[in-house]
Amino acid sequence: MDEKTRTGLSKFLSLVLRHEPETIGIELDDQGWVEIESLLGQARAHGKDLSRATLDEVVETSPKRRFAISDDGTKIRASQGHSVDVQLGYQPTTPPERLFHGTVASSLDSIKAAGLTKMARHHVHLSPDLQTARAVGARRGKPVVLQVAAGRMHRAGHSFFLSANGVWLTDCVPPQYIDFPEG
Repeated sequence: MDEKTRTGLSKFLSLVLRHEPETIGIELDDQGWVEIESLLGQARAHGKDLSRATLDEVVETSPKRRFAISDDGTKIRASQGHSVDVQLGYQPTTPPERLFHGTVASSLDSIKAAGLTKMARHHVHLSPDLQTARAVGARRGKPVVLQVAAGRMHRAGHSFFLSANGVWLTDCVPPQYIDFPEG
């Protein structure tokens, strides 16, 4: 499968597993899982040529590991980023001292005023390293990377969760825990 096809299928899976499962008539359980056979059947019924082998390839080759397959191999879900109501079941975890958030310059005034907010998602997403944060910010333009004092936040009572694909999640990041770049 070529990269363009793989990317298109990944975007389709993100849509139906994170935001609009009703688009193809599937229903996610409370933890965001759906039976793979149901997903494949409904995808085909809605014009998406998606086989189990193709699905497995998209999941296995996703550089961001956006999707997880259950241990028994029968269900799939998005690892994080949902706008639909799901409880992913991640346990609170002690974060590293520093985490990172990629954004663009046009968002800085809002972030300085209100901090990082989850907006339409369940959590604020934080990266474990500069490179990942830079890549996230670059999706919307020239990236600006913010450093988050995650250890200090955690000691102040904020909860952090680590998703299956290595993304750190928290409810919000108040501005006093963010180091903004100069200039």
